[in-house]
Amino acid sequence: MVLRIVLGTVYTAMGVAQLASFGHMPRILSAYGLVTGGATTVLAVALIAGELVCGIWFLARPRSKALAPVWVYTAVSVVWTVLAVQAYARGLTVANCGCFGIYLTQRLSWFVLLQDALTLFYAALLFRSARTTPAPSPADRLEGRDRAGIP
Repeated sequence: MVLRIVLGTVYTAMGVAQLASFGHMPRILSAYGLVTGGATTVLAVALIAGELVCGIWFLARPRSKALAPVWVYTAVSVVWTVLAVQAYARGLTVANCGCFGIYLTQRLSWFVLLQDALTLFYAALLFRSARTTPAPSPADRLEGRDRAGIP
């Protein structure tokens, strides 16, 4: 639950900051050298939407075992990781990683790659904790009603 609250806070802040600097996001994303033109805008919209969806869901329902926000979180984390790793491997200079749009800027470095690796590790932890338990059988449900005093 604590991990969901922390990640929800971070991803919501990322989404809000990127939304506030939306006009700059295509330029920031094009610095990674993977997408250009209109694709950078589409990518920016997808990343921001994903960050806001999973971030708000984690904050609103931190005890939820639903897998949907975990999948969204993982997809966003994978995209950021792929962008960073391929740019770093190609030796590209990315002055602003774009995680928070034009706010809290940091250049692409091994530290950003470490942060991206941690987001993927957290995704694995979220999947592990979100494993659903088997639904109770009809007999278990009836027994539960009897214990609760419901006829």
